[in-house]
Amino acid sequence: MSAEQQEPKRSAVALRYDENSGGAPGVVAKGKGGIAERILALAKEHDIPIHEDADLLEMLAVSEVGHDIPLDLYEVVAELLHYLYQLNGSLSSR
Repeated sequence: MSAEQQEPKRSAVALRYDENSGGAPGVVAKGKGGIAERILALAKEHDIPIHEDADLLEMLAVSEVGHDIPLDLYEVVAELLHYLYQLNGSLSSR
């Protein structure tokens, strides 16, 4: 298989948000290939929701680990977090 025919490396960005801090969500991990696979495996192992969105991933990937997400992504990440909190609430009430 040539390099052109190989599957693209998987990428992942992990966010953390502490609603009690009042701060913005921050990037706690990011990577490609094996690092991305490890991030995803750890998320699954700890029942952390995984959201797949190539466009959002591309925008978040420019953020540095240990820094807040870019200001222009606050709204979309807030909507995603709201959705995940609702989903978690509906799952825990089953």
